[in-house]
Amino acid sequence: MRLLLALFMFALTGCASLPPAQTLQLGASRIAYMQSGTGRPVAVFQSGLGDGMDVWAAVINRVTPDAAVFAYDRPGYGGSSAVPASPPRDPCTVAHELHAALQVAGQRPPYVLVGHSIGGLYQYAYAKLYPTEVAAVLLVDPTHPDHWGRMQKEAPASARLVRGVRATVFGPAMRAEFDAQSSSDCSAQLQAAPATTMPVRLLVRTDFGLAETGEFEALVRRLETEWPRLMPGTTRRQVEGAGHYIQKDRPEVVAQELKSLIRAASPRRN
Repeated sequence: MRLLLALFMFALTGCASLPPAQTLQLGASRIAYMQSGTGRPVAVFQSGLGDGMDVWAAVINRVTPDAAVFAYDRPGYGGSSAVPASPPRDPCTVAHELHAALQVAGQRPPYVLVGHSIGGLYQYAYAKLYPTEVAAVLLVDPTHPDHWGRMQKEAPASARLVRGVRATVFGPAMRAEFDAQSSSDCSAQLQAAPATTMPVRLLVRTDFGLAETGEFEALVRRLETEWPRLMPGTTRRQVEGAGHYIQKDRPEVVAQELKSLIRAASPRRN
């Protein structure tokens, strides 16, 4: 999650489209998803706060049909049913939910996890909770696990602005995910899990909006440097000419990095 996302998310639209969605049932939730392509590993996409799977269309259309992909709408977004009243929408819960969705959809590991914004936090949680299923991770301007807590201390003006947007703009699913992003129970689980060993590629932006410059931008840059500690082996690339939505501003770069990770993890190459 990023400040600009919270402020202007409804103005961010994409031109590319995905194939028609299918649906599966997870408990009381109906989940809309798409899968396409063949081969292993499977690229599994996780979107940011307030976004459905369509946000990845320009990237997915560049990697299929040469690679297998899976993308879905979390509860409360797109074609999926409303967000469940319980359990909380913390990163561990979302990771377990994705794991179940992949099983029901018949997608078997290994996976290359791709996550944007808070979706990057969710894919980090998945990699920690299910490390044997994950071949590689591609983080696209991800939300750091301590992002919200640190923002309140190190960028208080930005935090006040986000609180206002949360109260007036966010829908139920967005509020539930935002409020649970720093869950102490989930954080304890992730910290107790062994260190990850899979390759991790971190893509970060160069462009910040007027509302994000100053203390917020400085905080984001500090948090970027901490990903190699969270996920050893992380390599970082700044994507020129891209804002927070790198997959929309420079989809060819995201697709290139994803293809590279898929090739490296493919059984044909090992």
